[in-house]
Amino acid sequence: MLTGKIIGLGSYLPPKILTNDDLSKMVETNDEWITERTGIKQRHIADAVEDKVTTMACKAAKAAVEDAGIDPSEIDLIVAASTTPDVLFPGVACYVQGAIGADGCAAFDVNSACPGFIAAYNTAQGFIETGNAKTVLVLGSECLSNYVDWTDRGTCILFGDGAGAAVLRAEEGLKNSFIMKASMKRGDCLHCESMKQPKRVDEEGFLQSTFMYMNGKEVFRFVVTEIPALVEELSAKYGFSIDEVDHFVFHQANRRIIEATAKKLNVPLEKFPMNIQDTGNTSSASIPILLTQMKKEGKLKKGDKIVMSSFGGGLTWGANYFVY
Repeated sequence: MLTGKIIGLGSYLPPKILTNDDLSKMVETNDEWITERTGIKQRHIADAVEDKVTTMACKAAKAAVEDAGIDPSEIDLIVAASTTPDVLFPGVACYVQGAIGADGCAAFDVNSACPGFIAAYNTAQGFIETGNAKTVLVLGSECLSNYVDWTDRGTCILFGDGAGAAVLRAEEGLKNSFIMKASMKRGDCLHCESMKQPKRVDEEGFLQSTFMYMNGKEVFRFVVTEIPALVEELSAKYGFSIDEVDHFVFHQANRRIIEATAKKLNVPLEKFPMNIQDTGNTSSASIPILLTQMKKEGKLKKGDKIVMSSFGGGLTWGANYFVY
């Protein structure tokens, strides 16, 4: 059975860092309050001029291709995930194609909010398993700071910018093992509207709706219930033991969410790598950024069994099991 194995990883984080102390000068908050509730100490913020979603994606993609040791001409498909693109069209994937010199391959974007990387990864696996692609570049890139209301301490403390990428190569192995779900019944608790609706500019509350809105308590309740259940469902569906998993690579949204999930699954917290303290929530970029860091630090080894999971606007959520 052909499956896509990760052979290269890369990431990019913009140089500007916004600490909790910096934020305390902008809104009524402090380092202790933010750290206790989120686990975040700092986040990287793009300038949105030199570092945009497209440019950050290109930098992460180049790093992943270099790490894979392949020629860009070998890439058959590029799938990019982003909720915050700086260009509506062409897609981020097309900009990446041009930047890395992979002319002629297929390239398109997906938008599944924070689980975007999982959606892109599973799309790539579908192409590989059906024999329509051998080498695929998958990435997530976000400039969430463009959509943050910097006067709202409930959301501005959470988000950061960055990009992460992975190169998948067709090899014999375990069939892609995944579950993806969505529930728009709960969609109102996490959303952001497009500002490009000129006929609505004078509508009461419209401009505020173009900033990210989140009902944190409702999202927290949803995640700590649905994500552990999803991991257990994944385990039952594909016949692997949760105890055998080496790393639970989860979307870096909130340390308390990850701690609660680990407790519900009865899994040691040490198996849940985290970098949220340094990056904040980078949406679809968070999982590939974390995987790249794990590899650089020697914490990711061939043969490791991994569950990756993410959740976000939609509400959408998903999980994968794979052997690295």
